[in-house]
Amino acid sequence: MDKKLQENMPIYMQIMNRVRGAVASGELAPGERVASVREMAADFEVNPNTMQRALNELERDGLLISERTAGRFVTTDRKLIHQLKKEAAEEAADTFRREMLALGFSEDEMIEFFRKRCESVGYREERIG
Repeated sequence: MDKKLQENMPIYMQIMNRVRGAVASGELAPGERVASVREMAADFEVNPNTMQRALNELERDGLLISERTAGRFVTTDRKLIHQLKKEAAEEAADTFRREMLALGFSEDEMIEFFRKRCESVGYREERIG
């Protein structure tokens, strides 16, 4: 999980986005225990209160589950994780589309470009999950 933060967005929101991305990609697996607030705060080089806020928000969203004596865990709700993946894919597709339009590609050219690119680098065989 990338832990470098930027200045253009509140830190706790950036942390939330990184954790969401790690869950969507499978880097953090369903049911996996996540590091403690202090450990994660040290990893991200942020105040523990900031980390606590991010993790509390992720709990409120249902992505993390807190068990008092055992710590926090990634949800095992497959529908929620699938929805998270879908949202991440939609965002990636929207970014791709915007950038290709800015380069002057038509919708049909974008689709053809992407199809050919996938074939040329073997993305079909690399599919994860």
